[in-house]
Amino acid sequence: MGKKEAKARIKINKLLEESGWRFFDTKSKSANIVLEQNVKITENHFEELGEDFEKTKNGYTDFTLLDEHGFPIAVLEAKCEDKHPLVAKEQARTYAKSLNVRYVILSNGNIHYFWDLNIGNPQIITKFPTSESLGTRKKYEPNKNNLIKERVDSEYIAISQKPDYASDPDYNNEKKRSSFIEKTGLRFFRPYQLNAIKSIQKAVLEGQDRFLFEMATGTGKTLISAGVIKLFLRTKNAKRVLFLVDRLELEDQAYKNFKKYLSNDFKTVIFKENRDDWKKADIIVSTIQTFMRFNKYKDIFSPTDFDLVISDEAHRSIGGNSRAVFEFFLGYKLGLTATPKDYLKHVDMTKLLGDDPRKLERRELLDTYKTFGCEHSEPTYRYSLIDGVNDGFLINPIVADGRTEITTELLSEKGYSILVKNEDGEKEEQVFFHKQFERKFFSEKTNKSFCKAFIENALRDPISGEIGKSIIFCVSQIHAAKIANILNEFAMKAFPNKYNSDFAVQVSSDIENAQQMPINFANNNLLGHTKFLEGYKSSRARVCVTVGMMTTGYDCQDLLNIGLLRPIFSPTDFIQIKGRGTRKFNFTYKVKDEVEGWIEKSIEKEKFKLFDFFGNCEYFEKDFPYDEKIKLPAITKTYVDDGREKPMVIRDGYENYNLDEIKTYAETDIGKDGMRIDRELFDSFADTVKADNFINKKFKEGRLEEAEEYVRKELFNKPEEYINLDKLRKAVKLDRRLTLREVLEKIFGKLKKFKKKDEILEEEISKFVELHGTDRDNLQECIHTIRLFMKEYIANATFRKIIDSGNFTELETNPVFSMHDLEELNGWREDLVNYVKDYVNLNVFMEVA
Repeated sequence: MGKKEAKARIKINKLLEESGWRFFDTKSKSANIVLEQNVKITENHFEELGEDFEKTKNGYTDFTLLDEHGFPIAVLEAKCEDKHPLVAKEQARTYAKSLNVRYVILSNGNIHYFWDLNIGNPQIITKFPTSESLGTRKKYEPNKNNLIKERVDSEYIAISQKPDYASDPDYNNEKKRSSFIEKTGLRFFRPYQLNAIKSIQKAVLEGQDRFLFEMATGTGKTLISAGVIKLFLRTKNAKRVLFLVDRLELEDQAYKNFKKYLSNDFKTVIFKENRDDWKKADIIVSTIQTFMRFNKYKDIFSPTDFDLVISDEAHRSIGGNSRAVFEFFLGYKLGLTATPKDYLKHVDMTKLLGDDPRKLERRELLDTYKTFGCEHSEPTYRYSLIDGVNDGFLINPIVADGRTEITTELLSEKGYSILVKNEDGEKEEQVFFHKQFERKFFSEKTNKSFCKAFIENALRDPISGEIGKSIIFCVSQIHAAKIANILNEFAMKAFPNKYNSDFAVQVSSDIENAQQMPINFANNNLLGHTKFLEGYKSSRARVCVTVGMMTTGYDCQDLLNIGLLRPIFSPTDFIQIKGRGTRKFNFTYKVKDEVEGWIEKSIEKEKFKLFDFFGNCEYFEKDFPYDEKIKLPAITKTYVDDGREKPMVIRDGYENYNLDEIKTYAETDIGKDGMRIDRELFDSFADTVKADNFINKKFKEGRLEEAEEYVRKELFNKPEEYINLDKLRKAVKLDRRLTLREVLEKIFGKLKKFKKKDEILEEEISKFVELHGTDRDNLQECIHTIRLFMKEYIANATFRKIIDSGNFTELETNPVFSMHDLEELNGWREDLVNYVKDYVNLNVFMEVA
């Protein structure tokens, strides 16, 4: 056995043991188990192998993997490091058939492939499947023909919800049918939803295993997903399904909907709430962040645990580094997106700066289509907002553009300039742009102009005549508080005795019970019911003022106004925000007639209004044809320069000019044992954190940002101990920077251990292979150089500077990575550099003392 082969086999042995396998290593003539009588392969086989197993004609495999009963379940064919694993494909097939096993693993110690002989081709993996996972998978006997021939009609989900609904007297009574359907919550597919599911059946018939739905917000993608999930589970083409989202509210919404639609047939759980028994479920719902955090998905899951993975708002939930999670699992993949690939086609990308959000998102959109095999073609199924409008299922907005003199200049290329006095008393010019509004540039008068224009032009509720239910999106939580207050002041004047500072409500993460507020708003009981019309069920609060909440997955069909009091840079966010108002709705109210008694009055929602105060439509679509131009009043300014009035500018922070002398002073001599805090600091800090009720509460609620902020303010850098992240890092002897999020997750048991720098570097290399492993044919030849380059580029700032500047001659004296190594990268350098710049947090790898 040569050195390269021995090195590969050592790695493979270790990977098998880490995955919990019992196996025979026939080349090494050893086994990692005590043999049982019922094992098909015995020690006698070792005598037949000879010196060079690869040349024997007996047909025995390199590694035989055994199930829990000691019978062969898979074969693993190993090659030395300089050979591609796929060269052993046919050899391994022969071995597998001779042992009557279904699964094959091909590996050279660095690159691995998994092959289910009953399904298709070998697929690249970065972790070996566990014996438990393959043991469960043995019962999984997929049959594509069953999926293709499955009858899917409009009642496909309704039958799962209530199998006998069609025989119910109330359903068969035409007068009672509508109320019966509403009461039972039955869902029937619309024609385009049926077409979406049938497009998957067609794609599977054509040999595809990846699908992409490009469907407008409000078209019922979750309901369609439920239909797809039932199709795969019912026809036994999946034993377990993973549904990935990128927001907590979407996680909860998907879970509730799947339970509502499929609970009679399949079990649904949220992963983070069922970490110990998720394997008992058929459908697992999770945020991508839960899986990504410290690469938990690799520690907990096997590549064969899910046979269908669905990604909601795919280009965001599996965008960039998150795609590694998606690619980790084998099987069918479905992506859902409301953002069309060509949404930014009218924007000239060549004229945008490198860090322009549109440029990055455009690339992510194209990467998403590539991920699902749609790089040069159409998505598997498309149903646009225009399609929905034309078919009568959705409505388009009236887009209203409103700009003040100041915002017009803020939006211009030159920006808004103002002369202010510097520390020396001299006037100097400062220029502000729209990105800095309510961050570094503040103008109360501008905010009041926005609110006045909104009050005067907002659509009214067609039943009560009050301002229709609205959502306003602001720059920050402080900005949201200001806007809510201004709106309430205007409402008290415009509608006397109707509101008591409850016309507008701030809905943001720093508000107590904020998660419940959008639900109450949708259910028309936020702060009670309207005072405008007795008995009319509509929310008393008319406007929710928010920042990032209520952008995606929020269903409030009677919404009539959306206000953008902030610039938006992501097309996905813009489309999602706009989509909050596209759903149709019937406003109903019962009035009493002296002759006919109670009569239900119904008025259909025909439009909604989108107030664009920051030129967002033009940002994404040049020369956007606004439906309305709102003329805003001129602002009375508070600063005059050269005869021109300008608003007050508030500088960031506060600078102290007074003396701040030392008041007390003391010295303490530290003995040879050092300070106790240095020895037991982390455990002591952990006890303090666990004992704090506020931190416990916020952590359990998932509001980690608030918990972190509290720790920084209340626990860090206090007298006596002066605890900080660097001290905690040294206490746990970590060779890289530590984040506060990691500390909290370790304290509360969500993190098993702090990973060393090299462990994280290896994980980044694995992710890169998952993302780009099939991009070129020379991955195998270049894998060692790729690993060397990536580690050095991430961890060494000097090396990174050499590569970024193009001064490659400096590599001649580099002890780790030479000019020869750079040549051996053979085309991978640009991909590696882009990957690191886009997805790797270099702060973690900065040098520490």
